[in-house]
Amino acid sequence: MSHYFKSIKPRPLFCTGSLIWKILFPLFLFCLMVIFQGCNKTPEPYVSTSTTIRDNTPECLVPSADGIRNFINAYVALDTSHMDDGYIMAAYLGSNPKVKLQLIGPDHMTYTYDMTSSTYEVFPLSAGSGNYTIGVYENIIDDLYATIFSTTIEANISAPMHAFLYPNQYVKFDASSQVVSKAQELVAEAHDDLEAINFIYSFVVSNITYDFDKAENVQSGYIPNVDEILEIKTGICLDYAAVMASMLRSQRIPTRLEVGYAGDAYHAWISTYVEDQGWINGMIQFDGQNWSIMDPTFAANAGEEEIEHFIGEGGNYVTKYVY
Repeated sequence: MSHYFKSIKPRPLFCTGSLIWKILFPLFLFCLMVIFQGCNKTPEPYVSTSTTIRDNTPECLVPSADGIRNFINAYVALDTSHMDDGYIMAAYLGSNPKVKLQLIGPDHMTYTYDMTSSTYEVFPLSAGSGNYTIGVYENIIDDLYATIFSTTIEANISAPMHAFLYPNQYVKFDASSQVVSKAQELVAEAHDDLEAINFIYSFVVSNITYDFDKAENVQSGYIPNVDEILEIKTGICLDYAAVMASMLRSQRIPTRLEVGYAGDAYHAWISTYVEDQGWINGMIQFDGQNWSIMDPTFAANAGEEEIEHFIGEGGNYVTKYVY
């Protein structure tokens, strides 16, 4: 296979200090300074009109590399057996400590992942059906990488919701995860999915605080450990989103972890799918008449009217990546 050198500079998927300090206008900055002093917001709960309790039994889908359709060379094993479920699996077989996988789908967005294990890892086909170009790169020096694997696949996804129910690098959980058992406990009295979502949302907003020191010092390639975040009850925006997405997916509620911009700040939040409503794109808290933005990071820390107005405006959120 011919090699070429490629400079890969992935943007870190977390809220850095710029999320807090790089904002659109001075009033917003002032409100954030007030937030730092400990203001908290508990969302108003949605109350279902149903009299039937929903089944809260967890369902944790398990991705698999079945070898039905795979590509392999001396460096990389790629299994595409479950493209119809919205994911592929890949493993790095070499010894280079810095390896990246790039995935470019029909939306032409370039997703860059660190390959962190010699065992198979899950990579979602978030853009839906279409052609995906997959490349794997070994680090040579500094930010220069050499191609060790490249191919294009055509995905015909018959179960598009599965990409947002299966675990992946950023939403990593299984049946033994504490977030799964906690979600089951939290939604025990929920009558429908909306009520279950609100129970989980309210818990995360009320019990996890923002870790400013971590935001300032976290490194590129950071992957949330959702059980650890649940235990220490502090984290950055990607942690909030990963915990909520893991809990909701384990309760059979398709959930997208989204990364993009809130104003001009790089940020992470979630969207969820509700039967009879469809995808609620970045919006979730429902009082029976109105939706408000599902941004657990800001909701957990917001106390000023201006902040609440800002995060309640869906137009202020621009999604770039979906996991």
